[in-house]
Parts: sequence; structure tokens; C-alpha cells
Amino acid sequence: MYRFLRLLYISTVLVLFRHFRGVSRRSAMAAACAILAFGAWVPVRAERVEAAPKEFDGVGITEKLNGPVPLGLAFVDEDGRGVRLQDFFRPGRPVVLTLNYFRCPMLCTLELNGLVNALKELPLFPGRDFEVVTVSIDPRETTQLAREKKQHYLDSLGKPGAGEGWRFLTGGKEAIEALAGAVGFGYRFVEEDNQFAHPAAIFVITPEGRISRVLTGVEFDPKTVRLALVEASRGGIGTPLDQFVLFCFHYDASTGRYAPAAMRLMQVGGAATVLLLAVVLATLWIREKRGRRAA
Repeated sequence: MYRFLRLLYISTVLVLFRHFRGVSRRSAMAAACAILAFGAWVPVRAERVEAAPKEFDGVGITEKLNGPVPLGLAFVDEDGRGVRLQDFFRPGRPVVLTLNYFRCPMLCTLELNGLVNALKELPLFPGRDFEVVTVSIDPRETTQLAREKKQHYLDSLGKPGAGEGWRFLTGGKEAIEALAGAVGFGYRFVEEDNQFAHPAAIFVITPEGRISRVLTGVEFDPKTVRLALVEASRGGIGTPLDQFVLFCFHYDASTGRYAPAAMRLMQVGGAATVLLLAVVLATLWIREKRGRRAA
């Protein structure tokens, strides 16, 4: 099934670039990036089906779990202030990092809309329980554009005060490339179209600045985002129930969700059985002891 989906994805991309001569390259590139996001969702098999078009050379996600994020990189926030990534990392608070560009015709909008939809469902709050940092991969983009995009997504999120917990950054080419390389975000500027070919993903970073989870696609399951944040916080946020669920579940990259861990469930079941037997035996022993005293 997975092989069929990969074949369908590659075939669609090839057909797109072969038959979109009648429309603008801008439209073709936008549609292709959306298909690329779908391709990131389809699990990758060991066999290689066919090479992707040259426009996508080096474009994709390379997971670097537990890899360090260069927190000393300098950027400019939506208010024009010079900042470093380390300014948004605080003890106990994980960080959701997204790499987009604000003039993206389609894919970035879909991804950020999907993130907003997930954040709306969370009991966790940006700026209190975690931080969100969106970095433009286009060094030409301005502070004003970052500020406009931030206001748009804050209005869509609808959580007063969330602006302190979601930053939109711009920066120089070297800083952007260093950050993208560290988290495994492969993108490419297509000069003839004046656009970027890039994947769609969000990175969940620990408070210490290490990559905890990479969630790909343009739609994000709220429960998965919540568990990813709780897991990255190392117990800094969430409820005891969240910690219990994380003990019994593990992240399944093929589905992009947390799934039951058989061994952990067996351990929990075994412990519960032992505890139940101990309670039953203790109850019987107490009853027998009371019966002897009464006799």
C-alpha cells in the first residue's frame, strides 16, 4: 500500500511538470509544493521508485532527533528588534519551530492554518506553556511583512495574549541556512519562479534546544501536538494523565501519531494484576484474622 502511494505521488509530480505548460510557472510551483507536502506524509520505503524533478533536489525533511539547535543565531523579530533564538527558550517550556516564508503562495499558508487549528484545541497556551517561533526562509522579507503575518494568525488563533508566545522572525541568509541545516529542513530557491521549493513540517524543540519531534504535513492532530509538547517539556507541562499516556504510547513516524507501546502496556497490565492480587489476598487475610478473633 505504501509503495503504491509513493508511486502515485511521484507520478503526479512528474505529470504536473510535464503538462502545466499552459499555465504560469508560479501556479505550477505552488501546486507542486502542496504535492510535496503530501509526499512527506506518505511513509518512505527502502526501495527508490524514481528520481524527483530537479526543482526538488535537496528538498525534504531529514530527521535529526535529539540534534542541537544553534540557539545563538541572530534574527529580527516582528517589531524590528534584534533577537537570538535563545531568547525564546525558557526552563520547562518547549518550542514549536516552523520554517516558512511569508509570501508563499500556498503551502506555508496551509501549514500555518493547520497549526492554528491544532493550537485552538489545546488546553496549553502559547507564552505560558510553550513558545512558537516562525522563521522566514527568505532573507529578502521585511519586518513589516512579518508583523502583518503575525497579526493575521493571531486573529485566527483567537487566544488573547498569545502574541507574547508566537514570534515571527526574519534574518540573513547565513543564519537561515544554519538553522535549516541544523533541523534537517531542506529547501531550494527556484530563481526562474522567484519562489522557494520546500517541505511542510513543524519541529518540537526541548527547552534545552534539542529536536524532540518532527511533525510533517499541513494538518496536525491536536492530541499528537499536545503529547509532543508534553514529551519535549520533560514533565514541565501537562497533567499526570499526559505523563501516563506517554509512558504507554510511543510516537509512530509512519502514521504521525502516538500509538500504544505493546511492552509498556504489558508492564502496566502486569503491575495492575499484581496490585489487584495483593489487594485481594490482603482482604482475605484481614477477614480470616478477624474471623479467628471473633471465634
